[in-house]
Order: sequence, then C-alpha cells, then structure tokens
Amino acid sequence: MEDRSFSNLHRLTIDGRNLTNITGVIAVESFDDQEIVLETEMGVLSISGEELRIKHLDLENGGKVIIEGEIFAANYLAHRKSSKKGKGFLERILR
Repeated sequence: MEDRSFSNLHRLTIDGRNLTNITGVIAVESFDDQEIVLETEMGVLSISGEELRIKHLDLENGGKVIIEGEIFAANYLAHRKSSKKGKGFLERILR
C-alpha cells in the first residue's frame, strides 16, 4: 500500500501571480494552457489563468508541482478521490 502521510505538507504559494509552487499533490487530473486541475491532499485544486505550463512535476517526493503563467484563480473544488483509483492523468497515459 502506498504511504500518503504527507498531508500536513500541502502548501500553495503564488509568487507575483505568475509562479505557483504546490506541495502535497497526489495526481494531475487534467491540464491545458488555461486550466490545470490537481488532486491534492486537501482536495481537488483548479488553477486557472493564461499561458499556464507545468515547469516541474515530482509526485514521488512530497508531490511537488511548479506552474508558470499568469494566474487568474486557484479554487479548491472538493475532497474526492480520482475516478481512476488514484491514478493521475499522466499515469494513465504513460502506462
């Protein structure tokens, strides 16, 4: 069984509205240049903006994601698990 005991390490930091650092990410649900949806330890997080891109992704060591681009909004949608039993978008396409 996978250990997901880093729930107290979830952090969302937006610097200058164009660089976002997130920890405690479990999976990438979807992404494009206008919205990135992440499953986090604190629920599903939607980052919306313009010219968004994932600069860094490390789901193994604390679930760290770095996003660049102009941020318009960051919204927590709900506490829910992925419909694919914990497998994120990237894991599903790279299997």
